[in-house]
Amino acid sequence: MSWQEQYERWKSAYERAGERDADFTTLSGIPLEPLYGPHNVSLDPERIGYPGAFPYTRGVYASMYRTRPWTIRQFAGFADPGETNKRFHDLVQGGQHGLSVAFDMPTLMGLDSDDPRSEGEVGHCGVAIDTVADMDRLFDGLPLGELTTSMTINAPAVTLFCMYAVAAERQGWSLADLGGTLQTDILKEYIAQKEWLFPPEPHLRLIGDLVEFCTREVPRYHPVSISGYHIREAGSTAVQELAYTLADGFAYVELGMQRGLHPDQFVPRFSFFFDAHIDFFEEIAKFRAGRRIWARWLRERYGATAEKAMLMRFHTQTAGVSLTAQQPDNNIVRTAIEALAGVLGGTQSLHTNALDEVLALPSDHAAKVALRTQQVIAEETGVTNVIDPLGGSWYVEWLTDEIERRCEEEFARILALSADETMLGGILRGIEDGYFTSEIADAAFEFQNRMEKGRFKMVGVNAHVDRDDDELEILRIGAEVERGQVERLQRIKSDRDPHRLEAAMERLRAAADGEENLVPLIMDAVRADATVGEISRLLQDAWGSYSETPRL
Repeated sequence: MSWQEQYERWKSAYERAGERDADFTTLSGIPLEPLYGPHNVSLDPERIGYPGAFPYTRGVYASMYRTRPWTIRQFAGFADPGETNKRFHDLVQGGQHGLSVAFDMPTLMGLDSDDPRSEGEVGHCGVAIDTVADMDRLFDGLPLGELTTSMTINAPAVTLFCMYAVAAERQGWSLADLGGTLQTDILKEYIAQKEWLFPPEPHLRLIGDLVEFCTREVPRYHPVSISGYHIREAGSTAVQELAYTLADGFAYVELGMQRGLHPDQFVPRFSFFFDAHIDFFEEIAKFRAGRRIWARWLRERYGATAEKAMLMRFHTQTAGVSLTAQQPDNNIVRTAIEALAGVLGGTQSLHTNALDEVLALPSDHAAKVALRTQQVIAEETGVTNVIDPLGGSWYVEWLTDEIERRCEEEFARILALSADETMLGGILRGIEDGYFTSEIADAAFEFQNRMEKGRFKMVGVNAHVDRDDDELEILRIGAEVERGQVERLQRIKSDRDPHRLEAAMERLRAAADGEENLVPLIMDAVRADATVGEISRLLQDAWGSYSETPRL
């Protein structure tokens, strides 16, 4: 019997059986056929390719996890630098391969811990960092030239990078020794997360300065991690997450090229950061499509010839927005499924959320369970034995193609917003006009509507609900953390050399109005014990602040 005859027999049996009442779509709303096969999918081996070869659909490296598994990089940061340092040591001793720093809200917003606007927030959603002395404490006993460190910060990212570099300098390392990643993706802040200090153009100037500086001085460091995670957490679909993130990436490529750099020089130091949500196959297809799109655009539109410039290497974090306060133990299951999607999608590093993160910063126990989740996947499931084991699946390949097609449609809409037909121009115009905010809000509304109507079910929330959930013990940050951090900061302010500080700040102030690269000047200010808040205020005075255009 031919496959066509087998298909017709199956089709008749399926139609007789009928369908249950459900929305047969992906989490993002892409309609799905009941079956994928040769009757509706044509597989092109050249389009799918091989791992480590253009277009990289199947992975950025030829051997992938057969050489070494992904980097386990648990996100950590709470209270003061001393407390977080203890957690870092525990994670490293527990088998973690790299460090990832979460900062508290005042630090993320460029505020010092003694700023009145910081009251009640110091150390609560991450670690408080005010001066380079805090960075010294944060990494005490951790060799910064041997570990890779990811720092999730954007608006004051360059200042935090300078503090990290000076802390490494004090440990005896050179800039060339440093490896790690700084998020620095300010465009997604205007699109989704809403943490900025200045208008977009001055922020882009700082990013351009950092890219130039790292290209020359810090060759192992990734100065920009283009982040889709926060776009997805704001309510976007998988297609919007991928399309807006890659569009931001193309904009940063254009920014570097405006500085006279060739993509082969600086783009290899770019990395990406994506969300792994609960729709298993959609997430895997998203990652595979992203690699193919990035490689093609870098080669065909931007003229990259270096292989490393065409590689979309990425970090993955499981979806915080998928976690529920109801029946929080279910979050362990969700996280495991999402982490497995990241692995089967070919991630280079991975963070697994803790079961209690929907309520507070992770407890020690919850952080260890999250770490063990990755280790079980790596050691027990066998998924590291075969590269891209889902490659060639009719459904996965169709969904990869469909996500790519929808992304290209979104790129065309963004480019149409630009007067100069550049992605950077389209992104800036879209931010100004509220295009991205509106599109994400519509997607979030549509998903919430599906939830409320019961068309999408979340266990413990609108399905299989228990009325008597056990109360979870969570980590609480006491007021003494803020008092101690403020006291240490005020001692540093009183003990530092005021003449050295003023001289460094005056040089930075003068350069902010010119074209000089600001990174070395911020490093000098940091060495003189300038604070995050002082550097942020100086630059705000020079460049102004920013308010989002309201859009209903």
